[in-house]
Amino acid sequence: MKYSLKKDNDWILIITIFILTIFGLLMVFSASYVRSYALFDGDPYHFIKRQFAWFALATIAFFIVMHFQYRFLQKLSPLFILISILLLILIKVPGFGEEINGAERWLSLGPLTIQPSELVKIAVIIYLAQVYTSKQAYINQFVRGVLPPLVLVGVIFSLIMLQPDLGTATSIMMVAMLLAFFSGARFIHLAGLVVVGGGVVTAYAFSESYRLRRLISYTDPFADMGGQGLQLTQSYIAFAHGGVSGTGLGQSVQKLLYLPEAHTDFILAIIGEELGIFGIIFVFACYILIIFRGVTIGSRCKSPFGSLLAFGITFQLAIQIVFNVGAVTGLLPITGITLPLLSNGGSSLLVTLVSLAILANIARNNIRQQRMKEEPNEQVPA
Repeated sequence: MKYSLKKDNDWILIITIFILTIFGLLMVFSASYVRSYALFDGDPYHFIKRQFAWFALATIAFFIVMHFQYRFLQKLSPLFILISILLLILIKVPGFGEEINGAERWLSLGPLTIQPSELVKIAVIIYLAQVYTSKQAYINQFVRGVLPPLVLVGVIFSLIMLQPDLGTATSIMMVAMLLAFFSGARFIHLAGLVVVGGGVVTAYAFSESYRLRRLISYTDPFADMGGQGLQLTQSYIAFAHGGVSGTGLGQSVQKLLYLPEAHTDFILAIIGEELGIFGIIFVFACYILIIFRGVTIGSRCKSPFGSLLAFGITFQLAIQIVFNVGAVTGLLPITGITLPLLSNGGSSLLVTLVSLAILANIARNNIRQQRMKEEPNEQVPA
């Protein structure tokens, strides 16, 4: 039997990823063209042109990375984590960092604006997968096995909190805890770290009154509809307006500058308004399928590094979805976390597609190994 590209790829995963991403482009245009027209001299295509350019770049990167052996990432993990830390530090260097909406999370590199914390997400996953793979013999020892890599993650956590970006910092720490768990760390060790981490986040929230007000505003957004509760109340209105069937694609009222960040953090509200419950179900179905495939890929991978890598990528995606959906629906505080593959944002789209390409590569290796086991005489390229 000859080698078949069709057989050696998880096409269910790949097709679902690109269906959702292309749907995201459509919704970014629908949610942003009024704001784009108002802000950029009558150009309704400003945001979608930039997002499509990032999509083209991310698609090329996806298919390159998908064919790049994920095992080589082990050797590159120290370089990735070093670059990540340098980029986070560079944000604070005058002339490089760019402040948007009161947060300094972006690097301005000529015509490009990138968000280093997005790159940090995948760098931390690769780093922890590599380190915890090498520490399997003594992973049950807290000081020698579990703690050392988490100290470096703590440094990264602190640098991201300085931006400030509590949502991204918390999601990275949660993924780090999950990777330590899947590596075989003892529950009592992780429980202690969770308590300490929770205490740090709580202290940070209470350190400034405006942070606390922002974090708890979701509990009663109608008490300050013109201030901290504006986004959430407008999000509620969007969902209520859409109802079951939606108002129709392009027919949102809330995107007419009523809902801030309609094309970024709160794009799910516009989807709910225009496409109703059916649009929401479609989005969730795609996400559930991607996450299910990710968990399956991680479970089937025979390589400890590949397994941890797959779990880290999958749960980072899942945590980001939970944070965004929770914020848009008022179940969690608003943290500025975007909705993967759907929200406007070039750095987020690029890193998410590259991360999923690594997942697709792990799946490809799993399929090849299974075929070689079932058909030992078949020649399968490395």
